[in-house]
Amino acid sequence: MTTDLLRAAGAVVWRGAESSPEVAVIHRPRYDDWTFPKGKLESGEHVIAAALREVTEETGLTAVLGRALPPIHYLSGGRLKRVDYWTARVASDAGFEPGDEVDGLRWLPVDRARELLTYEWDAGLLRALAAAPLATVPLVLVRHATAGSRSRWDGDDALRPLDDHGGSQAAALATVLPAYRPELLVSSPSRRCVQTLEPYGAEIRAEIRTEPLLSEEGQDPHKTPDLVGDLAVPAAVCSHGKVLPHLIHALSGKDVHLRKGAFAVLHRVGGHVVGVERYAT
Repeated sequence: MTTDLLRAAGAVVWRGAESSPEVAVIHRPRYDDWTFPKGKLESGEHVIAAALREVTEETGLTAVLGRALPPIHYLSGGRLKRVDYWTARVASDAGFEPGDEVDGLRWLPVDRARELLTYEWDAGLLRALAAAPLATVPLVLVRHATAGSRSRWDGDDALRPLDDHGGSQAAALATVLPAYRPELLVSSPSRRCVQTLEPYGAEIRAEIRTEPLLSEEGQDPHKTPDLVGDLAVPAAVCSHGKVLPHLIHALSGKDVHLRKGAFAVLHRVGGHVVGVERYAT
């Protein structure tokens, strides 16, 4: 067995009432199995972007991701394979078209889906589906992408721009944020923070609101968490490594430290955080 890890991503897509959802189950003629939409990551693709793409390609659905489900590991062709999954609700439906890879799609209540699914690990995903709320409001907290060395920047540090790697991180973030569809973009006034959100902002034609309370100098241990916690709609917030750990702890009680360009997703219900996830770009 080789040690190279195969990566794939998918989602358990649901619709209807949160108390009694239906889930989308697909049939693959090559394997004659019933499973959830998933597929391999393309070269350089972020795992979250891959999950969105695979759902659309295999079902015709555009999804919005919720909380992460436990990843699945199994052997494929003598190699270890990891498949990352999320809960996902339907945002739009372009219509299912049968093809060579997927020739059937069924919407089923959870109990009936469990009976149809071929693999026991998929049944485990259904058990995890019921373990926490499905309808959550995402808050994406981003640490700005790389911006070179502070000591080598000759000028106002608030004007220090992203470097080439940071630009690539910002571009990658723009492929990920559609998974959560943030309607509101808020940033520290620092140029490197604003630039981190700009590719996604340009894509959805949204303005980026700047808030001094998110800056290194202007942060306040009480006012900054209140500012961000009051964002009731899906939102993406970009700030600094000296701001975000306290902010995340104040909102969720979790200790989360982010590398430059990384982000945390806080899933909220009624203003309360019910899940925290951390990702790199």
